[in-house]
Amino acid sequence: MEYVNAFWVGGLICVIGQLLIDLTKLTPARIMVLFVTMGVLLGGVGLYGPLVDYAGAGATVPLCGFGWALSEGVRKAVVEQGFLGVFTGGLTAGAAGTTAAVFFGYLAALVAKPRVKT
Repeated sequence: MEYVNAFWVGGLICVIGQLLIDLTKLTPARIMVLFVTMGVLLGGVGLYGPLVDYAGAGATVPLCGFGWALSEGVRKAVVEQGFLGVFTGGLTAGAAGTTAAVFFGYLAALVAKPRVKT
């Protein structure tokens, strides 16, 4: 049942993104920022954590899951370090994802052949 819940929750998040692309004039970059911001906001008010508990990877893999991870990192760092945690918690929590994105982006740049988009 875990896989089913992950599938339908992750799919619903993707459907929302596709509807935003198809029905609004928002650019994909703005939609990505919107998803990360919504993950931070929903995580900050405590609504995204139960969704992660229910759907697992279906809620953590999309971009809003990255935003939730940032908010959780800040929350934990504030408890441990006080006000300084506001500045360091998100960086610590998001370090693995950011490092993976840079690393695999670099590998893709080495393999891909650049060309002018027509």
